[in-house]
Amino acid sequence: MSPNSDLSRAFDSALARVAHSLVTDMATIDGSPARPLLERLKEELEIERPRALDRGFVDREWFQRTVRWMDEWVPETEITLIAALGRIARVAPPVS
Repeated sequence: MSPNSDLSRAFDSALARVAHSLVTDMATIDGSPARPLLERLKEELEIERPRALDRGFVDREWFQRTVRWMDEWVPETEITLIAALGRIARVAPPVS
């Protein structure tokens, strides 16, 4: 199995977690609707996916910025959403 196919599946899995969170009307840490943030995350993942597949690795700056941003609003009860991003990093470690 190629690293790119693993990376592709990791992004697909993260996008599926975002879709699930949208369907379940996830709330943020402060209880407000997470929909606008989840839609932004979906866009970010859709933009970064082809770039990462083309490069063969995840951009460290993008990954760190995205995880820090998510940490500001994703509740601890939604660990699978953050874990889905972690899978992306594990499949193709960020390169500086």
